Amino acid sequence: MPITLFNSIASWLLKKRYHQIELFLKYPEEVQEEVLHQLIEIAEDTEIGRKYGFESINNYETFRERVPISSYEEIEPIIERTRRGEQNIFWPTSIKLFAKSSGTTNAKSKFIPVSEEALEDCHYKSGKDLLCLYLNNNENSQLFTGKSLRLGGSKELYEDNGSYFGDLSAILIDNMPLWAEYSSTPSSKVSLMSEWESKLKAIIKESTQENVTSLAGVPSWMLVLLNNVVQETGKDNLFQIWDNLEVYFHGGVSFNPYEEQYKNLLPRKSFKYYEIYNASEGFFAIQDRNNADDLLLMLDYGIFYEFVPMSEYGTEGQMAIPLWEVKKNTNYAIIITTNSGLWRYKIGDTIKFTSTSPYRIKVTGRTKHHINVFGEELIIENAEEALKTICAKTGAEIKDYTAGPVFMEGKEKGAHEWLIEFRNQPEDIDVFTEYLDNALKSLNSDYEAKRYNNITLNMPIVHIARENLFYDWLKSKDKLGGQHKIPRLSNKRDYVEELLHMNK
Repeated sequence: MPITLFNSIASWLLKKRYHQIELFLKYPEEVQEEVLHQLIEIAEDTEIGRKYGFESINNYETFRERVPISSYEEIEPIIERTRRGEQNIFWPTSIKLFAKSSGTTNAKSKFIPVSEEALEDCHYKSGKDLLCLYLNNNENSQLFTGKSLRLGGSKELYEDNGSYFGDLSAILIDNMPLWAEYSSTPSSKVSLMSEWESKLKAIIKESTQENVTSLAGVPSWMLVLLNNVVQETGKDNLFQIWDNLEVYFHGGVSFNPYEEQYKNLLPRKSFKYYEIYNASEGFFAIQDRNNADDLLLMLDYGIFYEFVPMSEYGTEGQMAIPLWEVKKNTNYAIIITTNSGLWRYKIGDTIKFTSTSPYRIKVTGRTKHHINVFGEELIIENAEEALKTICAKTGAEIKDYTAGPVFMEGKEKGAHEWLIEFRNQPEDIDVFTEYLDNALKSLNSDYEAKRYNNITLNMPIVHIARENLFYDWLKSKDKLGGQHKIPRLSNKRDYVEELLHMNK
């Protein structure tokens, strides 16, 4: 099929979908209630359905009363039974695919079930919607005249007891529909290579021969790839390699620490950045406007959403609320019920709503990845915003970072200890540290209160990390590439201690 004809057909089909999106924009509560009723009806004859009496659940209130909120550890036994071949436990259709995920830690891997319905009605549907929303905002786009450079996970799929597991990105690439394969680079063979450094070279070899019009991947790892592309080709920026490049679709980690570095590689004001919010458990939100800093929550992917205010999360009195009861600018933990059979599942992410008409969100962090040893409630959103502000003041560029607590000992006050790997170091690290402290005070009143007259917290301690410290740390844990992430904030000192040791 000629590429221009493919471009015209694809654009027409994607724009048709926009009318369906308008439906849940107009009737969000009704769409979400319908999703819940469909999930309950489909699963009523499963083991979980019979256990909680799905047959007689007629409304959200009854669903909330009967079905408990659960963590992965609590449902792991039934997931393991399914991995060994049992079916109809938590979802009626056969589940053979599991997204292997260990997040940012070195902990035991999770195996998140991925049903055929989730593949088609969530993950692949979201891919089309991402393009649909982008094209709706950019009618003169020539996206489909070229290919999308995708950077997925570096793990192959492994068979185990008749089921298959691997990174979500590997599962998606391995089962990718023809239209998506046709419009992507590198080839699936290269995309699924398991050794990161060999894969990097192969991607560069293939993709530099293509007309790349878009990029898609996690910002931290995509930046590694793009810097290597520029270095290998001897060019000054990416437009000298791919003149028709017009947009970067990114997600997985905050874009803030990397924004200036991308602008150096992509020095055109017309170039677009579009953020997505997805995870092994599902695809949740898409940036729906040019130059926006929030994401539209997608309500018709077979996912029913609930939210627990972080002020109550983990307490005996915690109460989840449905979408139609949320308020703006409140930090919530997300609870999901999905078409892969996850029922009222804690995914571990926190968000806040920037709008409730329509429902738009910002990802603020992780329920476990924050620092609250001294009552300061420092979340990733605070850290990212503070670092962005002081980098603009000092001209510094940050490659990676992590932070943890310094615990009180005797009469010694506590503190936060940071390791920051710079691409461009600030002239004076003491001034940088003072700016960081002041920025965090301005963003977080709890932190400010604990820092007042050093009442609980002393000034932060900032170490300059050696070049490639975080890369070497991930490599030592066999976590290079794909969806692996640096743990930004922690209530423990494990990560900080390991990295300080390697930084000597």
